[in-house]
Amino acid sequence: MTRYYHGGAPGLRVGDLIEPGHDRATHDGCPWCEARAKGEAHQGLDGPSQHTDRVYATTDRLYAKHYASLYGRGDLYRVEPVGDEATSTEDTIASVHAPAFRVVAVLDRAVQLTMGERRRLYRQWSAADQLAGVR
Repeated sequence: MTRYYHGGAPGLRVGDLIEPGHDRATHDGCPWCEARAKGEAHQGLDGPSQHTDRVYATTDRLYAKHYASLYGRGDLYRVEPVGDEATSTEDTIASVHAPAFRVVAVLDRAVQLTMGERRRLYRQWSAADQLAGVR
């Protein structure tokens, strides 16, 4: 069975559904927040979702942890899809989208990435981009 991770809204519990329509917290001076408000990506990363009626998850725990940190001290969950899942083509790190995901475990609360995790994610993301011929 594939393990999926989702980083986002804090405070969910096992059994809760993650459904579309939840906005991330925004922070003054945050370049990602400002780009998303304009419907753009910041430095080619984290652009607006192509499927706003779906929820995203990934098999990569660090990648999901990144999204939890972008939420503004969001939480990291292990999740299972509810409904049909489809492979996302929006990024080079493997992810899927589905109508909803159910929380099966709460892994980390109030996520903030360490500098080491940021460097590791940047290397991983760069390698995935190179394999895909991006940037």
